[in-house]
Amino acid sequence: MQITEHVASLSEEGRLLAAAAEQAGPGASVPTCPGWQIRHLLRHTGMVHRWAAAFLTEGHTAYHPDGGEPDLDGAELLAWFREGHSHLVRSLEEAPADLECWTFLPAPSPLAFWSRRQLNETTVHRVDAESALGGPLTPVPATRAVDGIDELLTGFHARPKSRVRSDKPRTLRVRAVDTAATWTVRISEDPPQTVRTAGEGSAEPADCELSGTAEGLYLALWNRLPLTAVTLRGDRAVARLWTDNSAVTW
Repeated sequence: MQITEHVASLSEEGRLLAAAAEQAGPGASVPTCPGWQIRHLLRHTGMVHRWAAAFLTEGHTAYHPDGGEPDLDGAELLAWFREGHSHLVRSLEEAPADLECWTFLPAPSPLAFWSRRQLNETTVHRVDAESALGGPLTPVPATRAVDGIDELLTGFHARPKSRVRSDKPRTLRVRAVDTAATWTVRISEDPPQTVRTAGEGSAEPADCELSGTAEGLYLALWNRLPLTAVTLRGDRAVARLWTDNSAVTW
C-alpha cells in the first residue's frame, strides 16, 4: 500500500475508534483486552500516537521514550485522544519523503514504516473499542489485512523479542482464501522464520494450517478473534503455541 493510502486509512480508523469509545463510555469493559476498560484503551493508544508523532516531527534517530499516559477521563480524555490522533495524521501528511528517524522494523523508508505501523496499531485498537459495544465490527479490506499479516509475521515475529518458540521444530501455514497470499511460518528455538508465497503456497507439509479470509486471519493472529473464526487443520497445539505466546507489546 502507498503511504498516502495508509495515512487516509489511519485517519478513518482513529475516527471510528473515538466514535466507538464515546458510544461505549469510559468504564465499558474491552473483551479483547482482558482487564482493560475504554479509558485504558484511549490512554494507551493516545500515548502511542503522540510517541510516534514525535519521531516524525522531532526527527529522533535513536529510541526516544514515550511521554506516559495521562491522568484524564471522560470527555476530557476523549478530546485528548482525538487531538493526538489528528496531530499524528498531520505529522505524517506533512513529513518530507526523505525523513530520517528511528524505526524498529524493516521498511522502505521511515515514513513508510510509521504510516503502516500506526495504521495497524490503530486498526487493532479500533477493533478493541468496537468489541466493547458487542455489535458487528467495521470490516478491514483484504489488501490492508494482508499487509497487516505481513507486518506481524515477517516484522514483529522475526525479531529476537518474539516468544513464539518450540524445542521441536513446527510449521504453521496461514492461507488467506480471498487473496493469493499464503505464509509458511517455521517455528523453532529461534525467532520464527516466515516466507510468503502466492496461490496455494509451499508444497512443504505443515503441522497446522489456519485458513480463512484475510480479515479473519489478521484479527485471529492479533488475538482479536478466537481460532474458531478461521478454519484449523492439523495439530491444534501449534495454533495454541501461537495464541499463547504471540502477544506484542511494541
